[in-house]
Amino acid sequence: MNLIPWVLLGLISWTSAQGELPASEDKPNEAKLMSKITVGNAPIEQRNYQVAPSPYNLPEQSEPYNIAYEYHNYDQMTKFLRATTSRYPSLTALYSIGKSVQGRDLWVMVVSASPYEHMIGKPDVKYVANMHGNEAVSRELMLHLIHHLVTNYHTDPYIRWLMDNTRIHIMPSMNPDGFEVAKEGACDGGQGRYNARGFDLNRNFPDYFKQNNKRTQPETEAVKEWVSKIQFVLSGSLHGGALVASYPFDNTPNSLFQSYASSPSLTPDDDVFKHLALTYSTNHAKMSRGVACRSSQQGFRRGITNGAEWYPLTGGMQDFNYVWYGCMEVTLEVSCCKYPPANELPKYWEDNRMSLIKFLAEAHRGVHGFVMDENGNPVEKASLKIKTRDVGFQSTKYGEFWRILMPGVYKLEVYADGYVPREVDVMVVEQHPTLVNVTLHAAKPGQSFKRPVTSPPITMLSPEAAPSSNVDFSFPQD
Repeated sequence: MNLIPWVLLGLISWTSAQGELPASEDKPNEAKLMSKITVGNAPIEQRNYQVAPSPYNLPEQSEPYNIAYEYHNYDQMTKFLRATTSRYPSLTALYSIGKSVQGRDLWVMVVSASPYEHMIGKPDVKYVANMHGNEAVSRELMLHLIHHLVTNYHTDPYIRWLMDNTRIHIMPSMNPDGFEVAKEGACDGGQGRYNARGFDLNRNFPDYFKQNNKRTQPETEAVKEWVSKIQFVLSGSLHGGALVASYPFDNTPNSLFQSYASSPSLTPDDDVFKHLALTYSTNHAKMSRGVACRSSQQGFRRGITNGAEWYPLTGGMQDFNYVWYGCMEVTLEVSCCKYPPANELPKYWEDNRMSLIKFLAEAHRGVHGFVMDENGNPVEKASLKIKTRDVGFQSTKYGEFWRILMPGVYKLEVYADGYVPREVDVMVVEQHPTLVNVTLHAAKPGQSFKRPVTSPPITMLSPEAAPSSNVDFSFPQD
């Protein structure tokens, strides 16, 4: 049993790991990495996200649990999500991160063997779909993914391993208002792309490269606050209208006129992002072939692209996740037609099913560990970064950190207020994340160490950049 004895200080309790991945699969030693360590028995982070009692007549436990290949409006989607968590209470937890402009809940379903608890050793990952309301395939893919995971947990060893060792947060619709006015059969554009106030939510986030003066929207604020509370390691943002996995940066430091040249804008973690994009495209039935959706367009080599090289944009969600919170997010364009006829949904599910599952498993690579003080207490909000990679990340209140990296040798730099900085050599291997425990020593009186700047300087933030739980959504309609 692989324990972390110096972490067990009365703050946490442990249970042995479960769900070992079969030797024939991609990650044969991953489940042996460490024991699961349970932090208390608290529901979804800080009990900030709670679900009201269901107003629906849910199906009896004896009734079949299925999901049809059809488009689900908001009420139908909500009923399915509630029915799922009622049927599988030990594998799912349903919560809302906020409301849309028109008052619809922004639902998130956690699918995991420990849905209500943060388990140290289990990375939190997420999918966000239907950000553009008329890009409807992704919404249905998320509902089918939820159904697939819970119904195969006891029979599919790979899915059991994934759910035993990962907390998967699935948001089927970030723009439920837009979906309600979108029209089935509209492949190119059509109404519903924007939220109820006419804002493109994927142009509404703070931006590192350019000032984003667009008025922040309630859906965007909810996501910003969500990612500030939960340290997500990996994320996929699902869209439609193309067949490609697009990775950061979406924006570019070039001038306005140079931007339209569509040159690459690469992150310090370009090797990781290319790998994540390829993981999705190569497990997809068609994406990696690089076939163009339309005869007037060029295809994407191996089904991947740098976002800015495709077309630059300001205020995108994937750049925000990466720069502000160190979360590796890739934009996944999963269908050539934005809102195809419902009878084509089985094809889209089969095309994307394996990609959706394999992509989530990529959270289990790189480096993972804890930052503690000399007495074994966790150091919260320690600043960490990989040397030469200037986008940083932080430790949680339990001192835990994650970073996806490709195999190689790295130097991990660790800083925290009141402590002497540390630099630790790390060797990352292919099969499983490397466990690194870092002890920080208190600085002596008079010692002062400057914390590195690994996040955007405040002058580059938009006015609404800082997440807040006291957001006023009552501003007038534009």
